Amino acid sequence: MPTTLDLHAVLPEIILSGTLLAVLVVDLFLRDERKLWNSVIAMAGVLGSFWATLTLIGDHRATFNGMFVVDSFALLFKLMFLAVAALVILISANYLDEGVRSTQGEFYFLLLSSFLGMLLMASSRDFLMLFVALELVSAPGFLVAGFKKRDARSNEAAVKFFLFGVLSTAVMLFGMSLIYGVTKSTNLVAVGQALAHPAARSEPLIVASILFIVAGFGFKVSAVPFHFWAPDTYEGSPVPVAAFLSVASKAAGFAGLLQLMFVAFPHQSNVWAPGFAIMAVATMTLGNIVALAQTNIVRLLAYSSIAQAGYMLLPFAVVGGAGPAVMRQAFAASLTYILIYSFMNLGAFAVVIVVNRKRSSNLIADYDGLMSREPGLTTAMLFFLLSLAGIPPLAGFWAKFFVFSAAINGNAAWLAAVMVLNSVIGLYYYLSIGARMVLRPAEDQSRIGVPFALAAAIILLVIIVVAVGVFPDFFNHFSPRSTLVAL
Repeated sequence: MPTTLDLHAVLPEIILSGTLLAVLVVDLFLRDERKLWNSVIAMAGVLGSFWATLTLIGDHRATFNGMFVVDSFALLFKLMFLAVAALVILISANYLDEGVRSTQGEFYFLLLSSFLGMLLMASSRDFLMLFVALELVSAPGFLVAGFKKRDARSNEAAVKFFLFGVLSTAVMLFGMSLIYGVTKSTNLVAVGQALAHPAARSEPLIVASILFIVAGFGFKVSAVPFHFWAPDTYEGSPVPVAAFLSVASKAAGFAGLLQLMFVAFPHQSNVWAPGFAIMAVATMTLGNIVALAQTNIVRLLAYSSIAQAGYMLLPFAVVGGAGPAVMRQAFAASLTYILIYSFMNLGAFAVVIVVNRKRSSNLIADYDGLMSREPGLTTAMLFFLLSLAGIPPLAGFWAKFFVFSAAINGNAAWLAAVMVLNSVIGLYYYLSIGARMVLRPAEDQSRIGVPFALAAAIILLVIIVVAVGVFPDFFNHFSPRSTLVAL
């Protein structure tokens, strides 16, 4: 691996770092009524970083002694993170300008800092880099979760997120230190080679270390039983922050988990795959069942997000002792699901932000008769909900189809059956929201009004959800080519 700094390899991170510093400095000179310019600067930096990432396509680079790698896996995640960053800025702009105008600079500084951690996470091939990237993702999240400083629920959300986050970090770091003690390396590839010896495949210390690491990342992706923080944190946070946590933060956790399990610990798959099977079933089942009882739309989407994490974890469960072909398909299925989920879930939260401008309670009852007031907004919400439910031919159907196929080809038909059953449960509460919007009368017939930035974001997300449903092969073309599974 090269020992010199490759500036081109880290150009997206350099641009984003410069942008977040620019936001922090420029904000000092902006009056409250001009704070919206922070979103313009942030968007420009994200687009610049996106362009820099595009210039790396086709390259394979490594720097910092192999700790930072640019390959197809890293580039795919970086492009997704930056696209989500741009959309989060769009859906946040009016919310902040109408609510917490004076602190917009701090918000965008923290948001971009977290996305910087996500870009680093995608390229991390070393325990040290993974840890630094994960903390850079998480630490700003603790602060933005409590951004409504005078709201007790927002303070509670931030404290719960922080306490659970610190605990999970300690557990994960302990597991990483044990792996280093056994292998004398923090490089993921070197760790995988050291653990390839038959004697190491079921060593109790190694198995315990993997368990600690998975527990730490289980918190990041809100998998059962590490999900307790998510519903309260989502409900108490500003709605754009809940959208950010449910999409980008979760995807960053999966980016790290994919690298660990398929690069550092593939030879222990017969040990950790059954654990992932239990975790996937528990996560999707609990998330869907508890979502049925929710009356708050943000809490419902929080439990929906937990259930969706279960579907993403399912491919990890089918690779125990499997060959490279099955592992590659499982890896691609999980990656495809993460990408598709990010856009359809972000779309649902974007609609919630619009309704929140009129009804801040975020009750599901607020959506009664929405079709008669905002037909375009209601149609978009129906697209997102039906996609999350997996109704063909929308994007969510293909996400579930690829995971289902991976389970069948991995000889785990029982997992595929559990997934189908949970999809039916999910369909019920997604359709119940749709029925309220279309069939129930509205108490308030006044229009809500959709600001331009929010309207643009929602239209873009609808186009993505529909386009993926119509051209699934094009979208799924990238995941198999971004695998980290060795042939």
